[in-house]
Amino acid sequence: MLTGLLSALTQQLRRLALLGLAAVLCFGLAACGDQSRKPATISDTDMAAIERQAKGFLSARDRLPELAALVNERNWVFTANLIHGPMQEVGREMSYINQRLLPADRPEANELAQNLKTALAQLDEAAKLQDGDKLRKAYIQVASGFGLYADVLPAQVQTDLKQA
Repeated sequence: MLTGLLSALTQQLRRLALLGLAAVLCFGLAACGDQSRKPATISDTDMAAIERQAKGFLSARDRLPELAALVNERNWVFTANLIHGPMQEVGREMSYINQRLLPADRPEANELAQNLKTALAQLDEAAKLQDGDKLRKAYIQVASGFGLYADVLPAQVQTDLKQA
């Protein structure tokens, strides 16, 4: 009988010790958390680079009304010229911007940039094929792509460029 009582007491002590250990670990881990850690931010150097590249991107976006007029007129030659001229550097600019964004923002920005580049390629192909229906559909994708990508630009860049 004494052995059974001793065994039960030992088992209860083990449970109590495990509960105490769990409590110590919980409080210890909570105390170890870095409460002073700042949220991730883009450095001033990276922000300046993003602003430089965003100017080129936004100036190409500002040419969308001109591109829309060419698409509506089914002007194959000048549509292709606009894509290969003023809008040619958009892919490079988005690539430079994406490299300087916060790591958490990069996957979305990369996907949007790729979608816009694909839409521009489809627009160019439609102009080469002189296919008005494909040209119109591709233009809609291009315009949408510019708008969506502009939304991933840091708020500071959007504000600074609007004021400039």
